[in-house]
Amino acid sequence: MAEARAILRFVRVPPRKARVVVDLIRGQQVPKALALLKHTPRAAARVVEKVLRSAVANAEQKELGDREAMWVSRAYVDGGPIYKRFRARSMGRANAVHKRTSHITIVVAASAGGRTK
Repeated sequence: MAEARAILRFVRVPPRKARVVVDLIRGQQVPKALALLKHTPRAAARVVEKVLRSAVANAEQKELGDREAMWVSRAYVDGGPIYKRFRARSMGRANAVHKRTSHITIVVAASAGGRTK
């Protein structure tokens, strides 16, 4: 099966929040996935939409077919490096602040004849 993928690394979105959005589109047809992302009121949805559009463009570049026939075969979010910062608190103390990052990967495949879903 022919596939194309797109990876966006070091995104300033926590993996926990991005996984909720990625779980919505896994296994969906590309037009439906784009519609879902467009109407999802989460900041991570904008980022995931850009990655999906990039994966579709990569697939069209490889001439796997048109976007109407493609589907999201794999989509996952891995944790990236954590930026560690400190925030001042009372009495001269400091609290750690962890700014988490993500690596988002989306793989689209050309529609197979025997695929169910």
